[in-house]
Amino acid sequence: MDRQDDSVLIIGGGLAGLFCALKLAPKAVTVITAAPIGRGASSAWAQAGIAAAVGPGDTVDKHVADTLIAGDGIVDEAVARLMATQASDRIHDLLDYGVPFDRDLEGHLQVSREAAHSESRIVRVRGDMAGRAIMQALVETVKNTPSIRVMGGYIAEGLIVEDGRVCGVEVLDESSGEDRLIPIRGSHVVIAAGGIGHLYEVTTNPAEARGGGVGMAARAGARMADLEFVQFHPTAINVGKDPAPLATEALRGHGATLLNKDGERFMVPLHPDAELAPRDVVARGIFREVQAGRGAFLDCTEAVGKTFAEEFPTVYGYCMEAGIDPVTQPIPVVPAAHYFMGGIWTDMDGRTSLPGLWACGEVTSTGAHGANRLASNSLLEAVVFSSRVAAALGGETLTDAPADWSKGSKDSGRIEPRPDSEPMKLLRKTMSAHLGVLRDGEGMKKALRTIMELERDANTERFHNVLATAKLVAVCALNRTESRGGHFRTDYPNEDPAWKRRTFVTLEQAEATIPSLLES
Repeated sequence: MDRQDDSVLIIGGGLAGLFCALKLAPKAVTVITAAPIGRGASSAWAQAGIAAAVGPGDTVDKHVADTLIAGDGIVDEAVARLMATQASDRIHDLLDYGVPFDRDLEGHLQVSREAAHSESRIVRVRGDMAGRAIMQALVETVKNTPSIRVMGGYIAEGLIVEDGRVCGVEVLDESSGEDRLIPIRGSHVVIAAGGIGHLYEVTTNPAEARGGGVGMAARAGARMADLEFVQFHPTAINVGKDPAPLATEALRGHGATLLNKDGERFMVPLHPDAELAPRDVVARGIFREVQAGRGAFLDCTEAVGKTFAEEFPTVYGYCMEAGIDPVTQPIPVVPAAHYFMGGIWTDMDGRTSLPGLWACGEVTSTGAHGANRLASNSLLEAVVFSSRVAAALGGETLTDAPADWSKGSKDSGRIEPRPDSEPMKLLRKTMSAHLGVLRDGEGMKKALRTIMELERDANTERFHNVLATAKLVAVCALNRTESRGGHFRTDYPNEDPAWKRRTFVTLEQAEATIPSLLES
C-alpha cells in the first residue's frame, strides 16, 4: 500500500514532534510514532524543567554565558543566543497549552537553580514533574487539534528520497506480523525521533531512544554534527532498572551531597563547585568511585529531609519502590547515558542538508549545546527549534487540513517495545564498555570492530539504522584526539586548542576513514 498525501510528516511523538505539529496548525500534519504519543519520549522523563531567563535579575546574556561555559568552547553562540532570547515566548506557549508551571504567591513563575547556572532560571512543575506535565498537556492539546493525524505504533525505518529530495517515509506496522514496509508520502518530512541513550546499558532514556532517527537520516546522506559528544547524567538511581530512574540535578541544587561508602565527599577535591560542577565532571567523579568499588551515594537527608515527598515526589516514588527511604537514607547513584549533543546537522530553522528533510529536538545538533549541554536547555531547545521549523515551513506551500483529518488517526495496538535482542544487548554492552564515560583509543577500536561485525549480520532496516548511529559515534570519538565536555579520553586527557571546533561528517565520509583509524 502506497499512501499519498500532502501533509507534513513528523517522525516522533515527543515534545519536539508534538510542539511542531501544534505550531503548524491548521496545516495538515501526520505524526508517526513507534509508541502512543507521549509514551516512549525522553521528554516525559525530564524532571528538572526548562531553562529560561524569566526570574528577577536574570538576563538572556547571563543564560548565553552559562551555556557557552558548559559547552566547553564549541557552542555556536548565535544559536545559543537565539534559543535563550526565544525562551520566554515558548514558556508562554506552553502555559497556553495548559502546562501548570509552578508559581509563587504573587503569581509569578517560580524558578530554581541547577548546576552550572549562575542564576535561578529553571521553570518547573511540582518540583520534579515538568517533563510529565508538559507531555500530558501537549498530548491532550494534540488530541483536540483537528489538523493533526496520529499514526501510533508505526516504526519509521527509512526515508524515501527521489531526485535528491526527501518526499516520504517507509514505516513498519509491527502488529500486522509482517515485515513489509509501507511507504507514506508527504510534502515535507520532520524528524523528531529523540536521542541515543538506549544504545548504552545504563540509561535514563526509554527503549525507543536508540538512535534510529539519526541513523535513518545518515543512511539517506544527511550531514551530521558533533557525534562524539554523549552526556551522562551523574545521578541515575542505581537499583538495576532499565531505564534507570533519575535523581534530578535539582537535588544537588538544593544542597544534597555526594558521598562514597566511607562517607567521604569525593567531589570536593575534584572541582571548586564540588557537587555543582558541570555534569561531565560529576559523572566522571562518580564513575571512578563506582569503578573503584567505593560506590557513590546522593545524601539528601539534611538538604531535603522530611519535605522530600512534597518537593520531589517523582524521585521519592522511585526510591520507595526500590526500598530506599531518601528522607533517612542516601540514594545509590551511577552515571547513565542521558542526552546526545550530536545528531543531524540543522540550520537555525531546522533545515537539514537534504531538501525536504527537517529535524528538531534531541535528534539534531544545532550547535546550542556544544560539547556538554547545560542543564534544562534540552526541553528549551526542543520547543524553540520545533517552533522555528513550523515557522519556516509556513513559508512553504502547505495543505490546510480537511475538517475530519484527525479522524484518520490510527493505533496499531503496539504499546510496549520488544525486549532487546541478543545483538542489541551486545551493542549496548560494547557502547558502555568502550564509548561511555571514560574512553581510550584501543577500546574504541574494539567497539568499532564489534559494530561492523553486527552490521554484517544485521537483517532489519531498523537495526541497520541503530548500527549506523553507533558507528558514527565511534568514528567521531576516535577522530577527536583530545578530551572535551562529554567526550573524555584517558589516552588524551587534556583539551587541544586545535580541536576547539565542531565536527561535521556524513556517513560516507566516516566510513571512508575507518581503515586508517583501525590501523593507527
